[in-house]
Amino acid sequence: MLRRAALWALLLPALSLAQPADPAWFQSSEWRLVGPFRGGRSVAVTGVPGNPDHYYFGATGGGVWKTVDAGDTWANVSDGFFKTGSVGAIAAAPSKPETVYVGMGETAIRGNLTYGDGVYRTDDGGKTWRHLGLKETQFISRVRVHPQDPETAWVAALGPVFNASAERGVFKTTDGGKSWRKTLYEDDRSGAQDLTFAPQNPMVQFASTWTAWRNSWSMNSGGPGSKLWHSTNGGESWNEISERPGLPAKPWGKIGVSISPADPQRVYALIEAFDGGLFKSDDGGQTWELVNGSRNIRQRAWYYTRVYADPVDKDTVYINNVNFYRSTDAGKTLRSVRTPHVDNHDLWINPENPQDMINSNDGGANVTKDGGRTWTEQDIPTAQLYHVSTDNAFPYNLLAAQQDNSTIRIPSRTFGRGITADDWTSTAGGESGYVAAKPDAPHIVLGGSYGGFLEVRDHLKNTSRDINAWPLNPMGAGADVLIHRFQWTFPIVFSPFDPGVVYVGSQHVLRSTDLGRSWQQISPDLSYNDKSKQRSSGGPITKDNTSVEYYGTVFTIAPSTRQRGLIWAGTDDGRIHLTTNEGGSWTEVTPDGLMEDSMISLIEASPHNPARAYAAVNRYKLGDRTPMIYITEDYGKTWRRAETGIGAESFVRVVREDPERQGLLYAGTERGVYVSHDNGGAWQPIQLNLPEAPVHNLVVKDGDLVAATHGRSLWILDDLTAIRRANPQAPGLALIAPENAWDVRWGPDPAPEVSAGGNPDGGLVVAYSLPEKAETVTIEVLDRSGEVVGRGARLATEPGFHRASLSLSYPSYQRTRQMVYWGAFPSPIPAPPGEYLIRLTVDGETREAKTNWRPDPRKEGADADFAEMTRFARQIAREVDRANQAVYDIRAMREAINDRIEAKPELRRAGLRTIAQLERVEEAIHQTKAEAGQDLLNFPIRLNNQLAALIGAVLGSEGRPTAQTYDVYEHLMKLLTKELADLDSLRANEVPAFSAQCQALGLEPIPLKAEDPAE
Repeated sequence: MLRRAALWALLLPALSLAQPADPAWFQSSEWRLVGPFRGGRSVAVTGVPGNPDHYYFGATGGGVWKTVDAGDTWANVSDGFFKTGSVGAIAAAPSKPETVYVGMGETAIRGNLTYGDGVYRTDDGGKTWRHLGLKETQFISRVRVHPQDPETAWVAALGPVFNASAERGVFKTTDGGKSWRKTLYEDDRSGAQDLTFAPQNPMVQFASTWTAWRNSWSMNSGGPGSKLWHSTNGGESWNEISERPGLPAKPWGKIGVSISPADPQRVYALIEAFDGGLFKSDDGGQTWELVNGSRNIRQRAWYYTRVYADPVDKDTVYINNVNFYRSTDAGKTLRSVRTPHVDNHDLWINPENPQDMINSNDGGANVTKDGGRTWTEQDIPTAQLYHVSTDNAFPYNLLAAQQDNSTIRIPSRTFGRGITADDWTSTAGGESGYVAAKPDAPHIVLGGSYGGFLEVRDHLKNTSRDINAWPLNPMGAGADVLIHRFQWTFPIVFSPFDPGVVYVGSQHVLRSTDLGRSWQQISPDLSYNDKSKQRSSGGPITKDNTSVEYYGTVFTIAPSTRQRGLIWAGTDDGRIHLTTNEGGSWTEVTPDGLMEDSMISLIEASPHNPARAYAAVNRYKLGDRTPMIYITEDYGKTWRRAETGIGAESFVRVVREDPERQGLLYAGTERGVYVSHDNGGAWQPIQLNLPEAPVHNLVVKDGDLVAATHGRSLWILDDLTAIRRANPQAPGLALIAPENAWDVRWGPDPAPEVSAGGNPDGGLVVAYSLPEKAETVTIEVLDRSGEVVGRGARLATEPGFHRASLSLSYPSYQRTRQMVYWGAFPSPIPAPPGEYLIRLTVDGETREAKTNWRPDPRKEGADADFAEMTRFARQIAREVDRANQAVYDIRAMREAINDRIEAKPELRRAGLRTIAQLERVEEAIHQTKAEAGQDLLNFPIRLNNQLAALIGAVLGSEGRPTAQTYDVYEHLMKLLTKELADLDSLRANEVPAFSAQCQALGLEPIPLKAEDPAE
């Protein structure tokens, strides 16, 4: 039987693994949702016919959500079933409401879109889902279900956005998705965009195709394949009707189309064209007229262009754009309907009651039951974060920019019940940028946004100022006319050696030494500077330049934490440079064979070795989703690839090296998080309970792993100890303890119905592994003298990994019976900082580990100060116990004396005289007249209560006790010592004398001590 086995035997050298760690090591770990609870973009919504309070919406990175109470609460129903999180279209079957089809991959083709993997279906209202194929369509814009037959459905697929493909067009199934037939196809750059039919006659359909594509430096909306189509046989075949009378001249871009259920001869088409707008047909699409050409419904057409006919009134029509518009005169006049968030994308109107609607926009989804006068809130955790950083506050904050919202500064944990919206604040910057706190002053934050915007905010002073490195607003201009090309998410990085130095990237690396009041260019153009890829973007009709397409830029900057002046820089077009003299000179160290136009998404300068760096590289905007990680050990002279084990389509955005364990790596990919224990030799997922969502950034902070998802908000994997110590073998019986633990207790988790992030366990959190079911499991924590200062409670005995949270403390004075106290309670006395031994015992077999117990970082004082606080509090507690013991002894003697008086009345005089002397001492030590708590406002507290209350003053000092606490202690001890001496005198003289009289009369002697004083 193994006893006292040291944990250190479990620890392996950092780079010794030749294979992935056994997944059992991760079983005790779980991702924790932090927030924010506010929605990200949604382009897909549906209601459920016949169930007016049931709705679904799809997030563009966060899966499918359902409400059964008209939007008051939402629950994700796709986690565990979907392999991607981007939802492009959703529809419930009118004839079978529990059947819902979902098309994956949004088609609002902005720069942060992510691909899908075809079609999913549920037949039980979202409890379970199955995949129906069409994986390679990647981006689906519409799903329609036959009004009477749930097995017949149509999919309008835009198809791959980043490359040419035949996986586009309209697809039809008549067997519930078992098979699909492509019935409409234009060309390999034009996919299906919209599809509509009237519920009375699904044989008559309209569809649109759209020539649209995107790459790293450009976006295109419009071309020869943008057309309007008509079918009279249920989508089996199609006729182009783009040349019908009244329609605009080519070229066309995006087209929205909707048949009026109230009158199928009425058809609306919203067309992107030079003379485009809202068109109306009253003869089933034979002829058309322009009814409204307002720019309000045509702006940024590629992003919006959706039209919806009211199901009851043929002259009522809705249009989605920046604002949400309703017309009651067939589109001639438009009235804006306020929604909780701008940038509107999808709408579903209840055909049985048009006052019931669900709308989606860049803030999520919202339900109205009164025609848009009021809407539900958007407190759903589907935020899309670009990056995440942490500050050096305690507890540390997470800082990030949320797409289509503000930046956010949110605590990693709180002392209240959950992490609520009251705990958040916006911070510097805008929706797209990096956010970074000053290392030595976490209240000062720099944040960026598109157009090169850069701001510094002081949260203590509540002030901010613009510090743009080149304050020339470029909005609407192409990259070809810019002096500095600041990309949508240009980097902002503080120097690890000088907290007053910050770097940003255009096509150059820029540096400021005065917090943005001035900037110096410290590099040449580090990109390939291909002028053919620096042009105005948007397509032939509507240009769109927001800096997403600004190309040939420094996309990542990584100063070394090990060598001053060493800075790595990577560009979005595939170059890596290095300076070792703070920008005095630069050397290109691009890996051999790395193709031009590969995005260097993020470089990680090793926290252990200045010669080592990691580059996360991707080419997904060129249609290549291959994961690519490059590692150098010699300052970029040579590089090696390191992606074994990462999913084939999980292209990589970020790699981080653990600051505590050399060679332990974490990778954030489009399909989740991976870990490598052997410096990239082999990877394995650590998805655990993290939802299927793109991971745009990772940070290792204070032993935690922080993840910024692009569709499911921010998450933390608390306490990496088990992962850091994993090895290829199953753990067997093992005890995993952190090297350092803090004397902090966080608040409880929020109630289930509250939209708030969760808090982690506090105190000393240990993990233990059981290879089989155990009869008994105990965990004890011992100080250097062997005294137990902590015990695990309600420990699991089932096989597997488990976690336990312990507080380390010594007992205070014993609880008292029949004694009323004021302002004092025997609370545990915190154990001081220092090294402790943790002992796991399982059915007689033990494992041991050591940990360093650290004080709450918010408290001032050296370790010796906290040790003195504990020592002094324990000393006072012993004196309280001594005082209380005296009271119990007095009561025992008094009770015995009264018994003897009752038995022998002749003892009465001597007995009462002795009792009086005992009671004088008792009343000096304890307030005997108090029987209820507030009696002590009438009868003053005595020595035992005063000493007990002094413990609170000592522990409240947060370090070395104040001088006055020692003075008060000495004062009280003089008084207590006198009373205890008087009691000793009574026990030595008066009480034995009375006892002798009792014995002379044949009675038992008087006991001098109480037998069981404790309660």
